[in-house]
Amino acid sequence: MKVFKNPDIKKWQELALRPEIEKNKLDKLVNSILHDVKIKGDKALFQYAEKFDDVKLEQIEITDVELAEAKILVPDELKSAIEIARQNIEKFHSSQKTEEQIIETTAGVKCWRKSVGIEKVGLYIPGGTAPLFSTILMLGIPAKLAGCNEIVLCTPPDQNGEINPAILYTADLIGITKIYKVGGAQAIAAMTYGTETVPQVYKIFGPGNQFVTKAKELIQQEGVAIDMPAGPSEVLIIADETSNPAYIAADLLSQAEHGSDSQVILLSNNVSIINQSIVEIEKQLAQLPRVGIATIALENSKAIELNSIDTCLDFSNLYAPEHLIIASENASKYIDKVVNAGSVFLGNYSCESAGDYASGTNHTLPTNGFAKSYSGVSLDSFQKKITFQKLNSEGIKNIGSAIEKMAEAEGLFAHKNAVSIRLKNINNV
Repeated sequence: MKVFKNPDIKKWQELALRPEIEKNKLDKLVNSILHDVKIKGDKALFQYAEKFDDVKLEQIEITDVELAEAKILVPDELKSAIEIARQNIEKFHSSQKTEEQIIETTAGVKCWRKSVGIEKVGLYIPGGTAPLFSTILMLGIPAKLAGCNEIVLCTPPDQNGEINPAILYTADLIGITKIYKVGGAQAIAAMTYGTETVPQVYKIFGPGNQFVTKAKELIQQEGVAIDMPAGPSEVLIIADETSNPAYIAADLLSQAEHGSDSQVILLSNNVSIINQSIVEIEKQLAQLPRVGIATIALENSKAIELNSIDTCLDFSNLYAPEHLIIASENASKYIDKVVNAGSVFLGNYSCESAGDYASGTNHTLPTNGFAKSYSGVSLDSFQKKITFQKLNSEGIKNIGSAIEKMAEAEGLFAHKNAVSIRLKNINNV
């Protein structure tokens, strides 16, 4: 972990850069996968499963038998933990439902909005070294609450052609039954174009590796929406003299173990806290099963000493982290200063893992600085907002003249006439 002491503000932009993902030939490769699946359908999915997942599949869709077996294989303790998380996530996302008001903007002119669930959505769930069954809760629960009619889930199989039981159990628990053994960019392609087996969807959600991310980026050009631009996971921690170095190290490592291209940042106005945290990182790192992955991630990570916590917040807002932890007993006093962040964790006991699993907030968040302009996934992500308006004769009379003048000024006389013909009819009655 590289350490920087009071860097000049002119260098902040450079320090805020994320690790570069290897992009050589990436566009060409992903485009070829998208094209293959579009043309060949299921045949391409079977071929890519053998090529990338090293498995020869007999079928793509999960069977009822596999779902039943998963229920048996998942330990009761894990089932109970998943249930706690499910309840909290459902409670938080249910609170996001709103009653739209009918607004009379002018006498006789009423306007309102209606929230409608996106009919068909696709969820991509990584299933490699870390099968993210928690992401099913984060995406499936708001999709159900939003009223999405069809929810399609794709996740890669292991070398035995099987899906992690916790993934199947969690999907079944919240009522997702269209589950397919498809991973990588080919899964995004399948949900974009549809195949003989995998249904086409209108919007795709979920994290993934650089191939999945690139595929999501490219399919937007095909008219399919995505949740947000996303890349490797990241956390930024702001610490002061009231912070606990052991907690800081644990939180930094919890993100570093996500992947070798993840990034963790520590900011503090206290050099002693930085030094103690680095010592704790070395101590805890040695105990991790994913020590190799975390070690590589730490090579791209930074500890930066700055003059004050306010300055740390200025840097954080420039960086716009996916996860921001303000590890201080005084964290609440800085809430209003946070402008750019995906999700914020306040105080020494608010570990980022809480948001990843069971506090209730969503862990599908913007990365790579996109927190400057994007929000994390919410109930709204799975809905469209349709506006309605209803005018009576009084209403068209009240705003008709304004419409006519504006339409004429823009040279759109058919627009003007659509009003004029009504006004003439009303006046002749």
